Formats: sequence, structure tokens, C-alpha cells
Amino acid sequence: MPQVKWRRIKFFLITGLLLVAGLLALRFHNEFGMYRIVEVYDGDTIAVDMDGVTEKVRFIGADTPETVDPRKAVQCGGPEASAYTHEHLKPGVRVRLVADPLSSDRDRYNRLLRYIYLKDGSLYNQQLITLGFARAYVGFPFTKSDDFKAAQTNASAAKRGVWSNCGV
Repeated sequence: MPQVKWRRIKFFLITGLLLVAGLLALRFHNEFGMYRIVEVYDGDTIAVDMDGVTEKVRFIGADTPETVDPRKAVQCGGPEASAYTHEHLKPGVRVRLVADPLSSDRDRYNRLLRYIYLKDGSLYNQQLITLGFARAYVGFPFTKSDDFKAAQTNASAAKRGVWSNCGV
């Protein structure tokens, strides 16, 4: 009889430990590769905390109208695109950053070039284009360029965002 009781105790201990380990692994998996936004500059550039180092990140393949470049006037649609990104990518929000094998790692301003994935798995770069806040920036190769061009074609046809009132 005591041996059967010990087996039950071991069974419940092992089951409990496996459950706790599984929950920890799930939390780790969901947070792994996620970086906390520390600043939003404009519609297509943010800064993230990468293990204690702040990195500026430029969104691959999406180009929003300018709002902060001191050499240029504020462009049509820029304030709206910037406001949209400020609303959805606030400091403290965690995003997944993914490099593109066809793209360079950094641009000429030394910003990381990345796809920005939200916690729900959606691709923010493409979302900006789909909603008309950005144009597909296809001046260099990247793997999602066809998808981004198609999103731009749809946004333009539907006259969303910059396609409705900016004369592009």
C-alpha cells in the first residue's frame, strides 16, 4: 500500500513540474525575440531596447511621408502616418523584429532595417501600406516586395490614406 501512495505522489509531482515547465516555455516563446519600443520618431522609424542597447529601426519596404526631416517640408499624409504609428507602436509596446535575407542589415543612416511584427502576428510594415499611410518602398530587393506592391495597388484603387488627397 505505501508503494502505491508513493507512485501517486511522484506522478502528481512530475505532472505538476511538467505543467509549470510548459507554461514557462510558452511565456518564453511568446516573449523571445520581442523588443520593447522606447521611442517613435515618425511613421516608419522607431527605437527599441535590444538587451540594454537602444537601436533605431527603419521599417523595411514601407515609406511614410516625411514629418521630421529638417531638410524637407512636412509632406502630405505625413502627420496622419506619424499619428497612426504613434498610436499603435507606443513606448512600452513589444514587437518582433525580423531581418530580410535580401535586404542589407542597416541603411545609410545606420538604422536597423527590419520587418515589424505585432504580438498578434500581423506585419506592421504591410499594414501601413494597406491602410494608405505608406508607399511600398521597392528601390531595393526584399522578399515581401510583391506583397507590398499589391497592398499599395489596393490602397491606391480604394483611395485610402495618401492615395485619397495627396495627388500621388
